[in-house]
Amino acid sequence: MRTRRSVRRPAPALAALLLAAALALTGCSAGGDASGGSNSAADHGADDKAVSGEAAPGGTGSGAKATAPPKLAASHIIRTASLTVQVKDVPKALEQARTGTENAGGYVGNESTTRDAGGHERTRVVLRVPVEKYDEVLAELEGTGKLLDRSAKAEDVTDQVVDVESRITTQRASVARIRELMDRATKLSDVVTLEGELGTRQADLESLLARQKSLKDRTSLATITLSLSETPVKKAAKDDDPGFVDALAGGWSAFVTMLRWLAVALGAVLPFAAVAALIVLLWLRVVRPRLPRRPAPAPTATALGPLPTARPAPEAAQPPAPGDRD
Repeated sequence: MRTRRSVRRPAPALAALLLAAALALTGCSAGGDASGGSNSAADHGADDKAVSGEAAPGGTGSGAKATAPPKLAASHIIRTASLTVQVKDVPKALEQARTGTENAGGYVGNESTTRDAGGHERTRVVLRVPVEKYDEVLAELEGTGKLLDRSAKAEDVTDQVVDVESRITTQRASVARIRELMDRATKLSDVVTLEGELGTRQADLESLLARQKSLKDRTSLATITLSLSETPVKKAAKDDDPGFVDALAGGWSAFVTMLRWLAVALGAVLPFAAVAALIVLLWLRVVRPRLPRRPAPAPTATALGPLPTARPAPEAAQPPAPGDRD
């Protein structure tokens, strides 16, 4: 009888324990349902990030292995261009170029204007425009007239910009360390040495900053050199092969040129010839007649007496005339 009682007594307790466990499980499932919306949304968001490669670092699964596309570094390019445009009215075309440049956010640099022997005006101007408006302004300038010549150049200086920025960062840190050492220095000799070193490093830093500013200006603003010339007067086309008329015209031109040079040479020599003729005339008419004449030389005497003077030769005997014979 005791054995039966010991077997039956645990049954109600076991039933009560199972009922409590069932109630607990029911409450847990209800709580899980209450927060299931947010958990599922988070799980879906995590799954989407894992699929798109945006999973948190250190995660596991295929999403952790996916990587975002690398971000391209900004390029720094110096753009320059040169245009030669033939226009009918240079001042009007120049004013149009100025207006277009200023509207694009740029400015006009150096400007020079000349006029040739034929009266044709020629203007050369340097324009600085933002890189974003470079192509637009260039196309606008080409449309002002007849394009004669165009050249463009693009120089990538990204490496130089990055190098200068890195050196500036290092130089600033170096200057800061020198200043910290100066604050801690107690000896006058150390302070003097550190001040000299600080001045040198600050000068290097200023040089790097100036170079960085120059690179920034050249990469942010493109340079366009514009040359404007007026349209020359049109001339009748000529045959390239020379003919008799062309040869005659060339010979006449050469003859006229020779005469012109001879006249120039004669004109250059004529003053000297006139002065020389005047001097000769004065010598013959004025100076020479007044000069004393030299006396005739006397006969030379010898020991035997004076030398006989030369006598004139006797005239040859002429034959008598026919009338004289009688």
